[in-house]
Amino acid sequence: MSKKIHTIQSSDKKEFDKQVNELLELGCELMDGGYQIINNDDGVVYSQVIVLKGSEVILWGKVYSVEDTTSLDLNWNELTGSIPPEIGYLTNLTELRLSHNQLTGSIPPELGNLTNLTWMDLGRNQLTGSIPSEIGNLTNLSILNLLYNQLTGSIPSQIGNLTDLTNLNLDHNQLTGSILPEIGNLTNLLMLSLDYNQLTGSIPPEIGNLTNLTGFYLQDNQLSGIIPDEICNLTNLTYMNFNNNQLCPPYPSCIDSGLFKE
Repeated sequence: MSKKIHTIQSSDKKEFDKQVNELLELGCELMDGGYQIINNDDGVVYSQVIVLKGSEVILWGKVYSVEDTTSLDLNWNELTGSIPPEIGYLTNLTELRLSHNQLTGSIPPELGNLTNLTWMDLGRNQLTGSIPSEIGNLTNLSILNLLYNQLTGSIPSQIGNLTDLTNLNLDHNQLTGSILPEIGNLTNLLMLSLDYNQLTGSIPPEIGNLTNLTGFYLQDNQLSGIIPDEICNLTNLTYMNFNNNQLCPPYPSCIDSGLFKE
């Protein structure tokens, strides 16, 4: 791995020294030249470039070992800013939990490097932009939660590669486009939540492949057309909601048409 650097900046000299010393104690090194004093409109800022050991990354002010970090659980930590692309170095991660924070910006494509992940939860933040196609590299995922963000664009077809998924929760975003037939590849799904988006088009008949589904949520989209008869293959469903779409009768015989009334 190439040499990595990290810049510490603070207008508080005491806090600045504290952060620098903490990293030095962890074995990091100072970049030649010492710290800089930067004058800007808000006053003086102290700045120091730190050279990390080759097997470490800094995320949200903390140092993580590339080799030893297998779980990163930072739910409910008041994290702000964007998800650093350096997170893609932590290739031994099996769980990544960043939900219930205030993260902004887009989902970095570098997450696609984390091919050992079984659980990824980025839900309940303020993430924007599209879902990167690199998500399709995470073929060991069983849980993918991106709910309650501000994600836009279409659902990438590469999600169809995630055949170990049991829970796919993309609800409460601003996703557009259609439900792709590749969703039908996810035959281990127990929960599929695509509700409260702006999805259009018809429900693909490949949905009928998801015979393990127990929960299926499509309400509050802009789906149209008829509901395919293949929906009747989903004999393990305990709850589904297709309300507030533009789905047309006649409904398949296995479905109570009352489910589709507003």
